[in-house]
Amino acid sequence: MSHSLTLDELLKQEKEHRFSEFDFNAAWEIGLAIRQRAAKESAPVAIEVYAFGQPLFFAALAGSTSDNIEWMKRKRNSVLRLAHSSMYAGLNYEKTGSRMEHHNFINQFEYCDHGGSFPILHTSGAVMGAVSVSGLPAQDDHALVLWGIAQYLNNKN
Repeated sequence: MSHSLTLDELLKQEKEHRFSEFDFNAAWEIGLAIRQRAAKESAPVAIEVYAFGQPLFFAALAGSTSDNIEWMKRKRNSVLRLAHSSMYAGLNYEKTGSRMEHHNFINQFEYCDHGGSFPILHTSGAVMGAVSVSGLPAQDDHALVLWGIAQYLNNKN
């Protein structure tokens, strides 16, 4: 059973899941691991690994829709803009009393603060891209993305 994550826990995840190097093969391995787990669990998700200004991995499983692609894009844009997971963004905006979509300077068609996208962070803290999933409840999307990144990092150590 999962519990609601705190801002501190989300920041800790971001600090602990960083890459000393990242390339096209890393994107493929992360995306494939997430896809295999999602397929095994019959999760109706779309998956994207985005870095270097382009999608490096994309998959859509049975039950996902084109709406999931739009959600992933909006989550990814938020990660790239804010340099934090979309789950962190959502919780942070919620704590301030005003969700992202209520800010005049943020286009709600391009950004959202729902969980499911996690930054690809260099050990220096620089954001290189984002891993995104859409199709499950926000916390489950976030957990699946984080699991995929952790699988890759654990296999490299």
